[in-house]
Amino acid sequence: MIDSELARVTTPLLGLSAGANLAIAIGLFVVLIGGWALATYNSLVRRRQNCRESWADIDAELRRRHDLIPNLVGAVKGYAAHESGVLSEVTSLREAAVAGESGPQGERSRTESKLGAGIGRLLARAEAYPDLKASANFIQLQNELAETETRIERARRFYNANTRSYRNGCEVFPSSLVAGTGGFRSAEFDFFTLDDPGEAAPVPVDFEASPPASGS
Repeated sequence: MIDSELARVTTPLLGLSAGANLAIAIGLFVVLIGGWALATYNSLVRRRQNCRESWADIDAELRRRHDLIPNLVGAVKGYAAHESGVLSEVTSLREAAVAGESGPQGERSRTESKLGAGIGRLLARAEAYPDLKASANFIQLQNELAETETRIERARRFYNANTRSYRNGCEVFPSSLVAGTGGFRSAEFDFFTLDDPGEAAPVPVDFEASPPASGS
């Protein structure tokens, strides 16, 4: 029965001229290519949107970090006012980071990595001040900062994964053909990276250890 049905469908096609069969084949090819191009275009749109949404997550956590820094600087200044050098450094780095909030991802990641390293130096200096380490306000700030740094790292990994996927879609053949004609550019999103391997180390925010022998 299957053979008879197949013969019934194919017999009219076999009866067509070579030109008609060629036109049908070309039409089917165009439909397939069009379907693939549409699916690829929609995939690139979704990947770009994923990049934007994951970058928004990083942006929110960075702004939270910026909001915590003035309080952190104020707390340290209350117990270690003569640490003016590192306090001024962190304040300046924070101002630069806030000023660059609307900049490209790559440039902003470099600024934020410097800020993270500055925070690490400030917290390291705080180790020398037992009274500061025992301050309830400072303990709360260091806990909030630790949580923020963890969220930044988590959001950074997610954003970089989405950026890699989007860039592959823009650069790998044959999807690059659709990307080129559809206005998708791999340079739209930069990876959020740490330039200095030393800056990749976790910020030392654990103040549960015993205070050093030296005092203020």
